[in-house]
Amino acid sequence: MEPFIKHTGLVAPMDRANVDTDQIIPKQFLKRIERTGYGQFLFNDWRFKEDGSLNPEFELNKNRYKGASILAAGSNFGSGSSREHAPWALMDYGFRCIIAPSFADIFYNNCFQNGILPIIAPDNIVVDIINKSRSTSNYKLNVDLKNLKAWDQDEDIVFQFKLDEFRRNSLMNGLDDIGITMQHESDISNFEKTRHKHGGVLRD
Repeated sequence: MEPFIKHTGLVAPMDRANVDTDQIIPKQFLKRIERTGYGQFLFNDWRFKEDGSLNPEFELNKNRYKGASILAAGSNFGSGSSREHAPWALMDYGFRCIIAPSFADIFYNNCFQNGILPIIAPDNIVVDIINKSRSTSNYKLNVDLKNLKAWDQDEDIVFQFKLDEFRRNSLMNGLDDIGITMQHESDISNFEKTRHKHGGVLRD
């Protein structure tokens, strides 16, 4: 998993509350067994019309947001089912950071397992970011995970955010649960050898 330490990215606005995981990646696209390739289906029902053509009114289809890597969204982002395909699709599309007033708990946890930083920010900050992304061409934010700080290029918007130390360190080191476990590979190996030696019972 790619570490997240500092990131500067173009911001795309999504001024919608309660965006659920079925809207992020509709269920008909969950048949793939890989983690990659889901980006093409991200927000499929909003990005495309019924005839398969792009919907020019949808935010991510506007030329000014092409290549965006930061998404500013409404409250309760990622609600609905617990499908991990949602952060897979967001990551595959190119998003590394999502800023919202609140997130659904399971989606929030899944983001950290897939290299995405979900930032919880006050409503007024998110509204300001969304408005500036709409009114300012090539609007970018800088995100510094080490110092838990974000700011735009004009420094009109500067804010601190909170994150527990475990998640912060894991993301900065590019570690998901498997990666964290593998840091203790030698201890696990020694335990397995000892366990077999004593008939499955670990002894002093």
